[in-house]
Amino acid sequence: MKRTLLAAAALAFAFGPAQAADDITLQLKWVTQGQFAGYYVAKDKGFYEEEGLNVTIKPGGPDMAPPQVIAGGGADVIIDWMPAALASRERGVPLVNIAQPFKKSGMMLVCLKETGITKPEDFRGRTLGVWFFGNEYPFLSWMSKLGIPTEGGADGVTVLKQGFNVDPLLQKQADCISTMTYNEYWQVIDAGIPESDLVVFKYEDQGVATLEDGLYVMEESLNDPAFVDKMARFVRATMKGWAYSRDNPDEAADIVLENDATGAQTEKHQKRMVREVNKLTEGSDGRLDMEDYQRTVNTLLSGGSDPVISKEPVGATSTVVTDKL
Repeated sequence: MKRTLLAAAALAFAFGPAQAADDITLQLKWVTQGQFAGYYVAKDKGFYEEEGLNVTIKPGGPDMAPPQVIAGGGADVIIDWMPAALASRERGVPLVNIAQPFKKSGMMLVCLKETGITKPEDFRGRTLGVWFFGNEYPFLSWMSKLGIPTEGGADGVTVLKQGFNVDPLLQKQADCISTMTYNEYWQVIDAGIPESDLVVFKYEDQGVATLEDGLYVMEESLNDPAFVDKMARFVRATMKGWAYSRDNPDEAADIVLENDATGAQTEKHQKRMVREVNKLTEGSDGRLDMEDYQRTVNTLLSGGSDPVISKEPVGATSTVVTDKL
């Protein structure tokens, strides 16, 4: 009987519909939320499985840096913003962008209308909340472009190192704060400040946006044809997940909520977030637009006296994966 079962198993393996799935570990940039809906949808709807993949999605958080995770062997591929990825590459972690699901930036500066700020030139003499840990460079480049110093004074701006919350605006410690279109902006609204009382400046509209939420791997991994093939299947399934998310935003939000082990996310916030994130992935087929890449590089190189990168990157992007889509 045992021999018969073993023979049957061997026969199923030899003539079955698929071989054992290839494992992939993905490290997110932040916690489980609608920002990553496409990945959770691709896993939940079986898109990864259809490509012969077994994908593990690891949530991130404020104390986690994706480049450190992949450099330590904790992931095969990571999601990160290009400023952080290029800075890491220049510091010796050879990250390579293999795909770019996000076409647009979601970064904004949001101001209280009562401050009288109506245009960027009105920032002079004001206090502005800015995220750091690599997220400050688009802001610094923007101020450099405007010719506004960031050391305070009547002619400059005072930079408040902002945590990942909206308290500085609510408590009026800052005239404007950093937000994402899909997250912190709505925290301001939910705190009771109507949209009519806000003035919004999108980095995308100001010409200083940098690419966000790209997919990065270690450079040496791309020397392995099997790895490249595996990543191509991963990107193809992921973009199918994003397309499904755009067509079914509420279902995508429900899938995200089902995967939130913390229970911290709310249905209202996640449904709103998915809809806003869908606007950022729209128009992307997963391929990195080199004009968008060069704009990001130029922005990072022009960040005043302390740019995030000191020279044009070499080998920081590759099309070997997306060429197989």
